[in-house]
Amino acid sequence: MTEVSAGLGTGRASVGAVLDFAWSAGEFTATDVMAGTSLTRSTAIDAIDTLLGAEVLRELPNARVAGSYRSGRPSRRFALSPDLGVVVGIDAGDTHLAVTVADTLDQTLVHHRVELDQTQSAHERRGLIIETLGTALDESGFSRDRLLALCVGVAAPVDRNGISPPHPDGFWERTNPGLAEALRDWAPVVEIKNDAQLAAVAEGAVGAAIGCRDYVALLSSERYGGGVVVDGHVLHGAHGGVGEGVVFDHIIGVGSANGLPYSVQDTAREVVASGGASREGALGRLVEEERIDPRLVLTLAASGDADALLVAERVGAVVARIVGVLGSMYDPARVILCGAVAESIEPVLAAARRILPEELHLPAPEILASTLGAEVVSVGAVATARRAARDRAVPRLAEQRLTAGA
Repeated sequence: MTEVSAGLGTGRASVGAVLDFAWSAGEFTATDVMAGTSLTRSTAIDAIDTLLGAEVLRELPNARVAGSYRSGRPSRRFALSPDLGVVVGIDAGDTHLAVTVADTLDQTLVHHRVELDQTQSAHERRGLIIETLGTALDESGFSRDRLLALCVGVAAPVDRNGISPPHPDGFWERTNPGLAEALRDWAPVVEIKNDAQLAAVAEGAVGAAIGCRDYVALLSSERYGGGVVVDGHVLHGAHGGVGEGVVFDHIIGVGSANGLPYSVQDTAREVVASGGASREGALGRLVEEERIDPRLVLTLAASGDADALLVAERVGAVVARIVGVLGSMYDPARVILCGAVAESIEPVLAAARRILPEELHLPAPEILASTLGAEVVSVGAVATARRAARDRAVPRLAEQRLTAGA
C-alpha cells in the first residue's frame, strides 16, 4: 500500500488503493477501479474525486465527447496526471556517464552519454555528474522542483544509505564520490545503487528475465559484477556487496575479475603469440593493434573464422567456470550476460553452454545474452526511479496536496 494511506490514516486506504491501480491502468473508469481493487462504487468514486482534487489524477473527456458514446449515461474516464513530474536515472560507470530524464510511465525525454577521463579525481567526477544532471534537466524543460526520484548506478558496492565501503586502491570511493550526500536535496527520493543490481532490475523489467524469479545479471564491462535475484528479490547484503566480482580473482580457471572485453583481448593475443593462430590471418592482423576491439574478434568468430572461434572457445571456458560458481552459490534458472559486449557474445556463450554442465552438480542455468546493450544500467536506474516515484514520491505529493487542501 502506498504512503497516502499510511500518512493520512485508515480513511485514506481507498485513496492509496486507487492510486496503486492507476499506475498500470492507463485510462480507466470507476467500474474498472471496482473490478481491480474490490472497492464499492461510492468508495471508489470518493477516492477518485480526492485524487482529482490533489491533481494526481485528471478527468478525460467522456465517451460522448470522445465519439464512442452509444446510449445511456457516458462513464467518467480518468488517468494519471501527465504533469506529476519526472524521474532521472544515472549510469555512473568507470569509463562513462549516462543521464536519462524520463516521465513517470514509459517515455524517455532526454538521454546524454559521455565518456569519462579515468584519471578524474573524486571531486571532479562528482562535479561532472551534477553538471550533466542539471544540463539534462534543463534540456527536458522540467525544473529541479519537478524531479520526483533520482537513481544512480555506480561500479561499487553500496549500502542502504548509499555509501560505498573503502577500497584498497580507492576505486569505490572514486566511482561513488559521496553521491548520496551530494544529490540528497535534488529529489524527494534519491537512491544510489550498485550497477550490476540495476542491470538485474532492467533484465527483470524489460529484458531476458521477464517472468523469471531466480537469475543473475552478470554485468561485464571493466570488471565482472553480478546482480543476483532469488525468489524474486534482488539480493543486497550488509554493504551491498552480493555478486561483487573480486571472488573471480581467486578462482582457478578464471584468475581475474576483469570483464569480457579484456578476456577476449588477452586471449586473442595469447592465441596468436603461442602460434595457435596465424599472424597473417584476420585475427593476427587485429592483434597488431594497440587496443583490440573485442566485438571485432567476436564478429569474426560468428562468421566462422577458425582462429577467432578458438578465442571464443577459450573465453567460453572461463565464462562457464564463472557461471558454474554463480550456479553453485545462488542456483539461478538463468544467467544473463549484460553490457555493450553482449550484442556479439553468442560464439562465447555457445562454447560456455557446452562446457557448463561439467562445472555443476545442480542443473545448469540457461545462459543468455542481454538485448539491452550498453544502456542496461541506465534502464535499471530509470526503472528504479519510477518505482520510487510510484511507491514513495507521488504518494507523498498527494498527501501534501490533500493536507494543504483539508
